[in-house]
Amino acid sequence: METSTLQKLKQKTGKLFEGRLQTGNVLEVRYWEPCTLIEVDLHLPQIDMTGWTEIPYIKFKVDNLTFRDYTPSGWDAETQTCTIYVDAAHNGPGSNWARLLKKGDRVNYLKTGTTNQSPVATSAIVALGDESSMGHLLALQKMVLPHTRFSGGIVIGNEHHRKLFQEYFWTPLEPIPRRDVYGHHSLIEWVLDQRYSLENTVFYLAGNNTMVAQLRKLLKGQGYPSAQIKLQGFWG
Repeated sequence: METSTLQKLKQKTGKLFEGRLQTGNVLEVRYWEPCTLIEVDLHLPQIDMTGWTEIPYIKFKVDNLTFRDYTPSGWDAETQTCTIYVDAAHNGPGSNWARLLKKGDRVNYLKTGTTNQSPVATSAIVALGDESSMGHLLALQKMVLPHTRFSGGIVIGNEHHRKLFQEYFWTPLEPIPRRDVYGHHSLIEWVLDQRYSLENTVFYLAGNNTMVAQLRKLLKGQGYPSAQIKLQGFWG
């Protein structure tokens, strides 16, 4: 049982956060059947999206004193709208929050920030990730010019979701079946088939922390230096 002091501290902390929250509205929610991937369109009138020169994230309030970061996959600075993707294959505060969202709902967020990732000046930018990093990889694609520099693969466990990904997006990202728990072996097999150059290829890894760490290790084992491997790991 919580002590009265701890309860008062939580209440005080909660009021502090509430005073800093900004709001937005849900424009649409789309569920990818089976409903383990949720797509949410948002109107966020308090955000200046013109300043997003690096891959951004938004820290949403998903429960009492609980926040989760989501990366907009794309955004329109003029209309102040964007889309996020929530990997809801597991039970957690973020997944539970997303499952309950519906058109017209208000969302609260604490801040926007940057992942400090943007495309570097090289001829080959390769994005590798999983369902949890879909927004991150699509945001990276949005920033790469010319588009011909961009390619990559994304591990998606559900066959129907892989089909929807190919049908829904104009993207060189290739959906790859997951043949191992975290996806790093599936991705390294795909990378080796592509025969990328050691000299001018820069990898952007994003997704579950185990996959990112192990995939980095495997890429280094293939001779790619650390400077050519950019990381963004997520808990999950």
